[in-house]
Amino acid sequence: MSKYKVVVTGRIMPAGLAMLKEQCEIYQWEQTPRPRVEELSEWLRDAEGLFVSTNMPVNEQLLAAAPRLRVIAQPAVGYDSVDIPACTNRKIPFGNTPGVLVETTAELAFGLLLTAARRIHEGWDWVRAGKWQPGVLMPFGVDLYGKTLGIVGMGAIGSAVARRAQASGMKVIYSNRKPRPDQDALKAEYRLFDELLAEADFIVVLTPLTAESRGMFGEKEFAKMKPTAYFINAARGAVVDTQALYKALAEKQIAYAALDVTDPEPLPADHPLLTLSNILVVPHIGSATTETRNKMAMLAAENLLLGLAGKPLVTCVNQEVNYR
Repeated sequence: MSKYKVVVTGRIMPAGLAMLKEQCEIYQWEQTPRPRVEELSEWLRDAEGLFVSTNMPVNEQLLAAAPRLRVIAQPAVGYDSVDIPACTNRKIPFGNTPGVLVETTAELAFGLLLTAARRIHEGWDWVRAGKWQPGVLMPFGVDLYGKTLGIVGMGAIGSAVARRAQASGMKVIYSNRKPRPDQDALKAEYRLFDELLAEADFIVVLTPLTAESRGMFGEKEFAKMKPTAYFINAARGAVVDTQALYKALAEKQIAYAALDVTDPEPLPADHPLLTLSNILVVPHIGSATTETRNKMAMLAAENLLLGLAGKPLVTCVNQEVNYR
């Protein structure tokens, strides 16, 4: 039996790759940086499936270069680099991997909050630098207990962060497009966006990147926060105006920021944000555990194989063109 022709645009966890190799002839880009469409054109010409394992844009140019394409899958939840209407117009279902990374990403978001609040990373740097001496005090952190956490984007990950915050004795408020009907069960209180900015001691951003959310945290928004506020972004970098965040931190309009995502990303080593003492940045590791990345790769591989067989994808963003 002939195998499906599949293009993989980057590295993939071994469990997912093994699933694909059973039924597919794999053409995999293993170099860095991510490929350009022109570099994949020969492979794309005959590709029936596309496994997007980097943040490579899936747009009209790519789709036009792949006339035989029948399904696209990626091992990630966010799909802001994918032109969903263009995929739908070509009747190509696109599968992502929601659900499997909820708890892992919530751990990272709350871990950033706790690490920044208690200056854990600074304490480690202090010890390594030989500054741990009798009578010498490193910078103090702040308590979580009794403080208010504001979650912007109270979806599944936000709910998981809320549980962790409540276990630490924090009050949880949140802002969504509209209140959640289960907010009493979540033990969280709804606030309008501006109300949350003014009230929260810690703000965790978990909203998807859309046209409406792009740049939603700018100078006006940082000015509405408490000067003691801690700002944590575990969503997408472009949700934040980076220059406005730099200004807010440099001028002490807010106390601290902890970021898993940035704009641009990766953040250059000489970026002004990294000259500040009141910021912590990690390299987009929200889902970066062995267990979760394997689950994501396997779900993406399952979606791809189902689409190649003309069967419904388990998790399909554009359900109107999902196979029946």
